Amino acid sequence: MNKDQLYSFQEAMIYSHKLSQISKALWKSVEKDWQNWIKDYGLNINEHHILWIAHHLEGASISDIAKFGVMHVSTAFNFSKKLEEQGYLTFSKKEDDKRNTYICLTTKGEELLLQTLSTYDPSKFGVFSASMPIKELFGRFPEFPELMSIIRNLYGDDFMSIFNKLEEKIEASIGEQPSSPVMAVEEIASSHS
Repeated sequence: MNKDQLYSFQEAMIYSHKLSQISKALWKSVEKDWQNWIKDYGLNINEHHILWIAHHLEGASISDIAKFGVMHVSTAFNFSKKLEEQGYLTFSKKEDDKRNTYICLTTKGEELLLQTLSTYDPSKFGVFSASMPIKELFGRFPEFPELMSIIRNLYGDDFMSIFNKLEEKIEASIGEQPSSPVMAVEEIASSHS
């Protein structure tokens, strides 16, 4: 190992492999649970994610959707276009910014998103259920400061700023502990009325 190098080839390989395996295993569970959650609404994960981001960013550009949704711009555009055709989104340009396309949820899109949120059941999410022993033992869910640092280094401060903003909006809109998912959705809906 070079004296200026902080890691060995073996250490780098093991770390990269471990992170890849962990990420793939977590995503497999999250993807399955997310698809099961929204399947009755005729949405796929990208479409649901776009609705959710558009709801919280209120007038997001396609570039914003792509960046925060961690998808290619063409993917964000194509799925947004499909949602527009179904009446869930509208596209627009701003007078002072003709280069970017912005999307906004329609009333129908907002109602669909709130409907999906009302059927959220944490007990049907594998990663959530698998985290409960940690919550029971330590009184809190796992926190991810090191992973968040990696994400910041990969996607930048803007990504983290949007991530934190959305987390704060979700916390503010549903309160600390609503008594039911339906009540939480009603609180979200009333905060946007």
